[in-house]
Amino acid sequence: MDELFTALHDSISELSLWRTIGRVTSISGGLVHASGLSEEVRIGDRIELRRKSGVPLIGEVLQIDGKSIGILPDMAPEGLAVNDRVAPLPQAVFTPSERWIGRIVDPFGAPIDGDPLLRGPKALDIMNPPPPAVSRRPLGGRLNTGIAVLNTILPIVEGQRLGLFAGSGVGKSRLLGQLARNMEADVVVVALIGERGREVNDFVTRVLGEEGMRRAVVIAATSDQSALTRRRCAWSAMTVAEYFRDKGKNVLLLADSITRFAEAHREIAVASGETPALRGFPPSVNPVITALCERAGPGTIDQGSITAIFSVLVAGSDMDEPIADILRGVLDGHIVLDRDIAERGRFPAINVGKSVSRSLPDAANEAENRIIAKARKLLGAYEQSEVMIKAGLYAAGADPVLDSAVKVWPELDAYFSKAETGEIRDSFNRLDLLLRRAMGPGEKAS
Repeated sequence: MDELFTALHDSISELSLWRTIGRVTSISGGLVHASGLSEEVRIGDRIELRRKSGVPLIGEVLQIDGKSIGILPDMAPEGLAVNDRVAPLPQAVFTPSERWIGRIVDPFGAPIDGDPLLRGPKALDIMNPPPPAVSRRPLGGRLNTGIAVLNTILPIVEGQRLGLFAGSGVGKSRLLGQLARNMEADVVVVALIGERGREVNDFVTRVLGEEGMRRAVVIAATSDQSALTRRRCAWSAMTVAEYFRDKGKNVLLLADSITRFAEAHREIAVASGETPALRGFPPSVNPVITALCERAGPGTIDQGSITAIFSVLVAGSDMDEPIADILRGVLDGHIVLDRDIAERGRFPAINVGKSVSRSLPDAANEAENRIIAKARKLLGAYEQSEVMIKAGLYAAGADPVLDSAVKVWPELDAYFSKAETGEIRDSFNRLDLLLRRAMGPGEKAS
């Protein structure tokens, strides 16, 4: 009850009896310039642009000089004219709370699932710095993901940050939903950045389902919303994850996708005058992405951790495109989804040979590392000779390692698609048994 009164008191205290009014002075290149507000606003403040006809536009302050401010509207400024009035909106307060679990919220903290939402006890800045580098704990223990390949060959540990690289239609949302439902975590925060409106409801009701939503907070900004809102979605989701991390909880953050976050930033940066450089992306995209990623990971000694998976949309399976390249340099590994694997019906369509978990070898014990090394050796041997094998040019007996790889491949490929309900050690035991059956008579077991 005290929390209810506090929230009501805070809402009333933010009301004001007067507002400062400015005037539109020019409209150019998507930016609206207005006078009279230079000393009243800050970068990032929300502004209402009052058209003489039609509903008001909402924009965000991108530029401030001594005489005017530059505003990027959420929509095209159709119908806006010189001398139209502009007014600052009340400061947007972002107030996560435990009551957000099981809810769908927009990047400004307003509910979009049809039910009222009580604000939290404290307003948080969505542009927080990461924990101090020297105070952060190391990566934690291995997490059970509910997926065989991620429990063994590509382990995920507490506080790890991974990239999920995938094209369209290869099962990215399906894999994220599996992790949201089954992976070890106290709270799951899902950021749907620039997602299609239909897909938001589909992800919540079908992919996550009731089971996944019981411990999840979904922050969503659809593709029809402005670049400002889409970019804010990632920062807001990270802030929610930090709220629960600061309470000592271990959080799983699923951000889909960083590519659309970067594209939203590109729209804003180009509108504000920044010159494109990296295949159309402005130079500032690198620090913006790395700053976001650095906020995830282990907290300090009295905090929990944020285990984060950032998805990247790779057009034409180009793993060297700028956003994927930036993320590979800052994250603790990456998972690659392969279209060829998806087209033959194996899900998750993880290309194990191209995927890396930098939590190894520390995430596994000596015996488990031997099993992983054996599996990768056989997998690599098969993939190097796959064309020859399929063309009928492979002759048994010429290479004992390749013989074992050919023998184990169907079972190993099926193993990569297994869902696991037991302990991680059970996953390793099944993989070890599978590999033992493929060994030649002269090979020793792990």
